[in-house]
Amino acid sequence: MLDTLRSVLRFRRFETDRVARRLRPVASVDDLRRLARRRLPRGVFDYIDGGAEDERTLAHNVDDFAALSFAPRVLRSVGTVDPSTSLFGRPLPVPLVLAPTGFTRIADPDGELAVARAAARAGMPYALSTMGTRSIEEVAAAAPGGRNWFQVYVWRDRALVKELIDRAAGAGFEALVITVDTAVLGRRERDVRRGFSLPPTLGPGTLLDGARHPAWTWRLLRSEPIRFANVVGHSVGDGADAVSLSSYVAAQFDPDLSWDDVEWFRSNWSGPIVLKGIQTVADAKLAVEHGIEAVALSNHGGRQLDSAPTPISLVAPVADAIGGQAAIICDGGIRRGSDIVKAVALGATAAMAGRAYLYGLGAAGERGVDHVLRFLAEGVGQTMALVGAATVDDLEPSLVTSPS
Repeated sequence: MLDTLRSVLRFRRFETDRVARRLRPVASVDDLRRLARRRLPRGVFDYIDGGAEDERTLAHNVDDFAALSFAPRVLRSVGTVDPSTSLFGRPLPVPLVLAPTGFTRIADPDGELAVARAAARAGMPYALSTMGTRSIEEVAAAAPGGRNWFQVYVWRDRALVKELIDRAAGAGFEALVITVDTAVLGRRERDVRRGFSLPPTLGPGTLLDGARHPAWTWRLLRSEPIRFANVVGHSVGDGADAVSLSSYVAAQFDPDLSWDDVEWFRSNWSGPIVLKGIQTVADAKLAVEHGIEAVALSNHGGRQLDSAPTPISLVAPVADAIGGQAAIICDGGIRRGSDIVKAVALGATAAMAGRAYLYGLGAAGERGVDHVLRFLAEGVGQTMALVGAATVDDLEPSLVTSPS
């Protein structure tokens, strides 16, 4: 009896590292989401987690991936699986790009610097948002070997836009990502209900929430003020005073942006251009006609127009329409490596994820982002082996089936 007991008893070694201990039971992005929800004030979490209006599109982004099934092939010699590909003529270890997210320091004081460092270690491109809380130059210094992209919202002040583009070029950023789905800001009702502003304010309505999350509040108070770091000192406002994001966008962003402006960007940027926010086949074809190197099929993570089409539902028709004339990036709803495999099999060059790494950042800082990127990369390799694809070139539409 004692011998049997000794053979089955196993005691897990106590983990002295608090972050490692926190991450040890994490098995999925959803686990990180739950952990971030516990660690962040509710208004901050809802800003990261929420979508527009009834959040139907937010839910559909994930649900439409789940609705797709695999048709695995067997006996396909997958002893060695290579998930690498290329994008803009450069190797990519896994077909994944880290999407731009604004005001990242509300999740963790290092904010964009933590994300850029994690992306550089993983060899994945990271797109810094114009609304970032770390500057172009700070990110370039933090991840000098990284593939940094710069995402630009188009202000009414085009001289400022040109200055930002020139700074990104001077800092060695690889690609320019122009967000084209933000003529006005979507109605984000979680933020409306909470009166959420940027930066978050500690007042009567939020003191209790802050007290319930003392670690987050202490980190916020000990850190330098959160600003829109790329526009500090400019007349557009840098977030020194708390603002409603919708009011800020209405006052500063240019709603008259049109296809005619693409040439202006081309004349001021010599590298690849990504149009982020393409939601129809017709606009994907127009992007190709205007010489764009990549289209990011995106509904802004369900944060702009509710009932917009989901990115994964657009991949196959867009691939059929522009096949090979521009890279296709599927942005929205990525929660597992299997989602990335589905997108690539249907015709995407790569996928793009934002919320997934923000959950990791909110749950465990920079190491949480590392955890997410490893999880997604490992999921890609495992899924490829299980569907019978030894390389990315083996991923084809026949491996994925839809309910219809």
